[in-house]
Amino acid sequence: MSAKEQSYVIPKEKVIFAHNYPLIVVETIGVTSLYQRMHWHDVLEINLIKSGSGYYIINGQTYEFEQGDVFLINSNDLHCAYETEDLVMLVVTFDPSWLAHGLRMDPELLSPFREMGKHYTNRLQRDHSSIGHLRSLLMELQEEHEGQRRSYSTMVHSLLLRFLATVNREFRSANPRKNGGNISARQLERMRQVIMVMEERYAHPWTQEELAALVFLSPSRFSDIFKRAVGMPPMLYLIHIRLERALAMLEKGGMKITDIALECGFQTLTNFNRLFKKHIGITPGATRKGNVKNQ
Repeated sequence: MSAKEQSYVIPKEKVIFAHNYPLIVVETIGVTSLYQRMHWHDVLEINLIKSGSGYYIINGQTYEFEQGDVFLINSNDLHCAYETEDLVMLVVTFDPSWLAHGLRMDPELLSPFREMGKHYTNRLQRDHSSIGHLRSLLMELQEEHEGQRRSYSTMVHSLLLRFLATVNREFRSANPRKNGGNISARQLERMRQVIMVMEERYAHPWTQEELAALVFLSPSRFSDIFKRAVGMPPMLYLIHIRLERALAMLEKGGMKITDIALECGFQTLTNFNRLFKKHIGITPGATRKGNVKNQ
C-alpha cells in the first residue's frame, strides 16, 4: 500500500483514548465526506442531535433525525450519516472498560448496547417522558468535559453512568423486537469484509461477480444484502469511493487530472469527468482551479 493510500482513513476506525480518561467528547458541524461512507469501530458511541436534521443508516436501517434525537451506536455497527440541514451533533465515544466498576455493581448497565435490535433501538424514542432528562445529562457531560474543573473526569464518569442507567431502566422494551427482514450479524460481517477490500483496492476493475465471490454469495444475493446494509448498490458505492479519493488528490495537487482518473480506477477521462460532475456537482477542472485560487 502506498503512502498516499495509508494516509486515507479506512472504514474500520481505530479510536485511540487517553489511558486514564478513555472518552472523547466532540461537537461536530455537518458530516464530513468520510463519515458519509460506511464505517465501524470497536467502541461505543452516543449522539445527541443539537440542531438540524439528516439521517443515519445503521446496519441497513434508515433513521431520520432532528433536533433533540439521541442515538446509541454499538461497537461494529455498520453506519454512516447524512446531513439535510444545519446539523450540529454532540458525539460521545467511550471505552466500555472504563465502566468496569459500575458493571460489577450493575451487570445490566450496558444492556442498551448488548440487546440492541431486540429490546432497544439505535434511536431512542422521541416522545418518551425521560428523553429530556437524557439530553440534560449529555449537555452537562459536555460542559464538565470542556470546563475541566477539579474532578471533572469523575463528574463525566458519573454522568455517563447515570445516562446509561436511565436508558437501561426507562427505555427497555418488554416485548422483543422481531427481525422484520433486518440483516443478520453474519451478513453484516460479510459486507464489512467487502467494504474493506473495496476501500483498499478501489482502483481494481471490480465486477459485481468478483465482489460477491469474496463472501461466497451469488451476485444477486450479494447485491440485495449490500444495498440493504449500505443504502446503495455495490457498484455505485465503489464509484463514490473512487470519486472521494479523486477529490482528495485534486485538492492536494501535484498530479494531472488524467493521471488521477487512472489512479482511481476510471478507464477514460470522459467517464471520470461525467461521473465527477454528476456526484460532486462541479467538474474536476473547476475543483482544481478553486483549490488553487484559495491557496
